[in-house]
Amino acid sequence: MLLEIVFTYKIVLALLLPLAGTTLGSAMVFLLKKDVNPKLLKTLLGFASGVMIAASIWSLLIPAIEAYGDGAKKWAVPSIGFAIGIIFLLFLDMVIPHEHINKVEEGPHNNKITEQLKMLLAVTIHNIPEGLAVGVVIAGVFTNTITDSAALTLSIGIAIQNFPEGAIISMPLKETGVSKLKAFFFGFLSGVVEPLASMLAILLTAFVDAILPYTLSFAAGAMMYVVIEELIPEANDGEHSNLPTIGFAIGFIIMMILDVALG
Repeated sequence: MLLEIVFTYKIVLALLLPLAGTTLGSAMVFLLKKDVNPKLLKTLLGFASGVMIAASIWSLLIPAIEAYGDGAKKWAVPSIGFAIGIIFLLFLDMVIPHEHINKVEEGPHNNKITEQLKMLLAVTIHNIPEGLAVGVVIAGVFTNTITDSAALTLSIGIAIQNFPEGAIISMPLKETGVSKLKAFFFGFLSGVVEPLASMLAILLTAFVDAILPYTLSFAAGAMMYVVIEELIPEANDGEHSNLPTIGFAIGFIIMMILDVALG
């Protein structure tokens, strides 16, 4: 029975769609001649922020809250899980040297290699929460807490926001003199962590029903950290701060509609 659940097409799609979104976005390095326009970049960062916040609320926090009836656990467990998710990403940010999104600059060859590595580490850190989120929602399918359609909906939303993220990674790398193929590979590699994190979350959660509300809220906290620490500051840096606001609204609305209408 478990194998039948694991290998339903919706579960397989939910696992692979985020990586597919990043891969397709990274492939833009072969199609676009110039770097991502700064105005478009700001809009895309705002869009990604809207998707991630909406997903954190409807796909993760609300199911964690609804896992309990009345009583202190209804608010205490989601609060604890959310706080641990924030602390976990804060810890990773502090101990792993990395470069902020879209901050790879031209320079000597050795410096470019260092910056590429830092960029890859940064995006890997930021993709971990998304992979965990998909994994814990899939684990919720195993326990009949969450429908497989809801898991697929979350994965679609993350894949949508991963598409521009893939381009944001590969295009600046190309501008530093890296070959298109190598820039694409870096973008693809940054997305590989998502299905791996999803599988880890499934293994940790699927067979221990009691921790599902914790892991759902943990993933929400981790995703929220990425938005507040990285995406929003980058989007609002410099001029045209109204563009990320518009992008945020579009991303939030799209993810909300996907989750409410399809989930």
